[in-house]
Amino acid sequence: MNTTKEPDNIQNRILELKQELIALRRDFHMYPELGFQEFRTAEKIENYLQNLGYETIRMAKTGVVTILDSGRPGPVLMLRADMDALPITQINEVDYKSRNEGVMHACGHDAHMAMLLVAARVLKENKTSLNGKIKFVFQPNEEIAGAIHMIEEGVLENPKVDAVMGIHVWTPIDSGKIAITSGPVMGGLDVFKITIHGKGGHTGLPEDAIDPIIAAANLIQTSQIIQTREISNLKATVIMFGKIKGGTKSNIIPDKVELEGSIRFLYPGGPDSEEKPTQRFIRVAEQVCATHRCRCDIDITHENIPLINHKEMTALARETAIEIFPSEKEIIDNQTIASEDFSEFSEKVPGVFIFLGAGNEAIGTNLSHHHPKFNIDETILPKGVEIFVRGTLHFFEKANQLSFLKQK
Repeated sequence: MNTTKEPDNIQNRILELKQELIALRRDFHMYPELGFQEFRTAEKIENYLQNLGYETIRMAKTGVVTILDSGRPGPVLMLRADMDALPITQINEVDYKSRNEGVMHACGHDAHMAMLLVAARVLKENKTSLNGKIKFVFQPNEEIAGAIHMIEEGVLENPKVDAVMGIHVWTPIDSGKIAITSGPVMGGLDVFKITIHGKGGHTGLPEDAIDPIIAAANLIQTSQIIQTREISNLKATVIMFGKIKGGTKSNIIPDKVELEGSIRFLYPGGPDSEEKPTQRFIRVAEQVCATHRCRCDIDITHENIPLINHKEMTALARETAIEIFPSEKEIIDNQTIASEDFSEFSEKVPGVFIFLGAGNEAIGTNLSHHHPKFNIDETILPKGVEIFVRGTLHFFEKANQLSFLKQK
C-alpha cells in the first residue's frame, strides 16, 4: 500500500531546518572525541539546547540531559543519541574531514546527535501537542558501555522514564529504507583476554619446551565447535579472535601467547541463558590448553547485553514509519550480531531501536561502520528527525493503549 502524502507542517519545518541539520552533523564530524572525552561536543550540545530555552545538566562526565515538560500529566519518553567517536584515522577526503588526528566519527554518532538536537527544536515548537515529558539524553562512550554509567547516575529517574527510543544510521541498509524489528535486534558482547603459559625454548629442541603457540592455534580452531556443534544454529553465536601476540624470533619458542577476542550472541539472556556461550568457551580454552600441557589465564569482560525491542514500542514505531516512508516496502526487518549499549536502557524500560538506512553506493556511503572511509548519505537525516518527532507524538497519543503504561 502506498501512503505518500503531501508534506505537512512538521515535514515542512524539518525540511526548513535541513541545512542546519547537516551543518550540525558536519561540525560534530570535524571535531570527534573519544568516550568520556567529549568536552567540546557536550558544550556544542548544551549551547544549542540552551539557546532554545532548555535547561541542561551533565551526567557521566560528558553526557548531556534535558527535559521538555508539556505542563500536562502523562508518561515520560526518553530519546537517546550517542556522542563518542572512534580511534580511527579518517582517510576519505571531504570538506568536513576530522580535524582531530587519529579520531573519527566512523559509526554515525555525529548524525545521531544532529538528528536529536533538531528533533528537540521541532518538539519544543509543538509542545502543545504533548501530554507528559520528554527526556533528551546525549550519552557518552557508547563504544564501552557508557549507558551503564548514566543509569548508575540516575538518568532513568527524576522523572522516572517509562519508555525509550533510539535511532542508528546504518550503511548496510540502503538509503530510503528503515528497519524496525521486534525482539532481538543487536547482539550481546563478552570480550576475552587469554594468556596461554607454556615453557620457552629453542625451536630446534621442541621436546624441551612447552609450545603455547600450537595451543593457541588449536584453541582458535576448536572454539568454533561451540557455535556449530553445541548451540543451535537458530541461536546466533559468533566467537572471533581479533588479536594474537606471542614470540620474539623465528627460532625461539615463547613462554606465553596472548589472545584477545569477542563472544557475540543474539538471543535473550546472553551469557546467563541456557546456551551459556561464554562458559562453554572457558571450558574449551582450559581443556585445549591442558591437552597441550599449558595453563591459561582467562579474563572476561561483559560489555553489552543483547538489545531486545519491546513488542508494543516496535509496533508504534512501525506505524510512525508508515506515515513517513512512501511505501511499506521501505520498512524492513534487520538483525545484526554487532552490539550497542542502548540495550542497557531497553532492559530497564520498554524500548525500540531503529535502523535508518544510510548506504548509497553511488556516492560511496556503503562502506561498513568503523571503516576509515565511513560516511553516510546526508539526505536521510530529515527522515531521522521525523521519526523522533512523529514517534514521540504517537507515543503520547497512544499512551492509554500501551499495556505497560496501564499497569502503572
